[in-house]
Amino acid sequence: MNMKVEINNQLIDVFVIKKRQKNTYLRVKEDGIYITTNYLTTNKYILNLLRENENKIIKMQEHLKKKQEYNQDFFYLGKKYNIVKSNLNDIIIGTDTILVRDELILNKWLVKQARIIFKENLDEIYKIFPVEIPYPSLTIRKMKTRWGVCNTRIKKITLNLELIKKDKKYLDYVIVHELSHLVYPNHGSDFWHLVSILVPNYKILRKELNSYE
Repeated sequence: MNMKVEINNQLIDVFVIKKRQKNTYLRVKEDGIYITTNYLTTNKYILNLLRENENKIIKMQEHLKKKQEYNQDFFYLGKKYNIVKSNLNDIIIGTDTILVRDELILNKWLVKQARIIFKENLDEIYKIFPVEIPYPSLTIRKMKTRWGVCNTRIKKITLNLELIKKDKKYLDYVIVHELSHLVYPNHGSDFWHLVSILVPNYKILRKELNSYE
């Protein structure tokens, strides 16, 4: 049996499950309130129970919301972490947990890390690049459909910020890919041959990256 009740100015679904049991149990979940009770329990009793426990229900909803917001999977350099709320202003990274106060601080930290790591990897790959090319300027931003972009006219490459969440091998492939466009502005056979010199398994990495999109 289902019903709806207004709590904290919100209309919430209430799912009533009746069993052969003496006690009545109330649980708050993402999709509504679940009440498990005896077959003889009346709707009036259930409604009174909800009203009497309205403050507790609101607290349980707030707790559930915070849990959903902070206890979530997050990837950094290909490793999965669990985000846990912290009162500290700094980011603390454990073995499999990231302690952070809020999403804004986490995003700022990601951008800072991307600037450092992307530049370091670009420098390393540029030093061993098999063709002499001008050193490009680097831009980092979120992109919905591209992992990297090369502007051959002004010698600039743009890398997708989301690469900071993936294993460095994908970042290195994208960097090699974009640097190769400074030699070959198309995707012809010569272009892919140049990419393969530093990234022999580029086809595998390219396919795996495309599966993320």
